[in-house]
Amino acid sequence: MSLMLVNRSPDLSQLRSEGYDLRVRKSAHVMISGVPYVTPEKKVKEGVLFAELDLAGEATAPPKRHVAFFVGECPSRADGTPIEGTTQVNHAVDSELTLNWQLSQTPKNGYGDYHAKIKTYINILLGEAQTIDPTVTAIKNNPVVPDEGESVFKYVDTGPTKAGIYELNCKLELGKVAILGVGGTGAYVLDLVAKTPVKEIHLFDGDIFLNHNAFRSPGAASLEQLTGKPQKVKYLAEMYSHMRHGVIAHDLFIDDASVDRLQDMAFVFLCIDRGKVKRLIVERLEEWGIPFIHVGMGLHLGEEALGGMVTATTSTPGKRNHFRDHVGLKDSDAEDEYSRNIQIADLNMLNAAMAVIKWKKYCRYYNDYGREHYCQYMVDTNGMVNEDAA
Repeated sequence: MSLMLVNRSPDLSQLRSEGYDLRVRKSAHVMISGVPYVTPEKKVKEGVLFAELDLAGEATAPPKRHVAFFVGECPSRADGTPIEGTTQVNHAVDSELTLNWQLSQTPKNGYGDYHAKIKTYINILLGEAQTIDPTVTAIKNNPVVPDEGESVFKYVDTGPTKAGIYELNCKLELGKVAILGVGGTGAYVLDLVAKTPVKEIHLFDGDIFLNHNAFRSPGAASLEQLTGKPQKVKYLAEMYSHMRHGVIAHDLFIDDASVDRLQDMAFVFLCIDRGKVKRLIVERLEEWGIPFIHVGMGLHLGEEALGGMVTATTSTPGKRNHFRDHVGLKDSDAEDEYSRNIQIADLNMLNAAMAVIKWKKYCRYYNDYGREHYCQYMVDTNGMVNEDAA
């Protein structure tokens, strides 16, 4: 509730974006920790400022009361005398919180929102503290940590709220997304999708993370990690577990025995090369009505430089008939061809971005006027082709 309330309340989200250590308690109090103030002994310490919240549904309403509360010693002026309007209360809000002081400062026109109210009280306390120590500040810029169960992230992405696109971000709260193949392009797909509020990201790949993978994947694997020969999915799941929950490693390739694991996915990214198994997966996803995107890369070595293309082919319940025109579902001669498959990190990254942007269009996060289901980037000409509009 507290994270949603802050995200949907411009006054609270502005305080958070300005760097204050803000949290909303279940008792409907907003608290700002780390506020410098002066004690009666004329020492500078840090306390916690509180204000009761008036709510209108899932957002704040204009404050009805002008008072605020404080936890700490008596807030004083630089000379040690109490700040005007300070009253001792020692009021227990709940088993964990007792408010020590009530602060009362009444502006002529009242407080229009909680940003104005909180900043007024912070500035009063901080102004006295800076008279003694000009270096102190109430702006901490600490990572924002959500309450347990509030978010898939271990620290809050404050960018969408700051930019005013929180509601758009909610469109990406899919239940389960699968990435099949996380060697090059698939690893970059993971990097982008992991930073969205998808509940679960399922990784499918049975390979080991080797030297060449390190040079076309996000991040920087250590020598010790490579020497340990980790499975790709486990290495990547561990990497992204530092920032979020719900990255689930499946140390296997999808085949007849395991394809049913995809049946409850909301979306699938196909980042695999083998045609035979690709046919199996595509047919089942179509049968189950699951949207998916296939990424492809075809590079060749010319006399002096590389050329070729990268593609993203989307298949949705509303448009399937184009897919086989662009994606091969047979194994060619390709055992040798696959072993020499040229992949470069910048093109893996571009290929992943093409796919993820299209996925976000499908989720109505981005405008999609063209509604293309096939996109091709030509390296040689720096040209982009969009085809097969829905």
